[in-house]
Amino acid sequence: MSGNKRKGNNTMGAENKIKAAADKATGQVKETIGKATDNDKLVAEGKAEQAKGAVNAKVEDVKDAFKK
Repeated sequence: MSGNKRKGNNTMGAENKIKAAADKATGQVKETIGKATDNDKLVAEGKAEQAKGAVNAKVEDVKDAFKK
């Protein structure tokens, strides 16, 4: 059973890493569009989304460190 659980965790970890990268990329796009259109709210949303992605990526890095 532990083999299956570990495999599931690796899959979840990969999914979380992809989600974190997507959040960072989406945030960058929002921030850029916000700056181009002088939309401060969109700039702030973009920065927040990038920060969320960065934090989630770090959490996954820490999880990976404990798996080794």
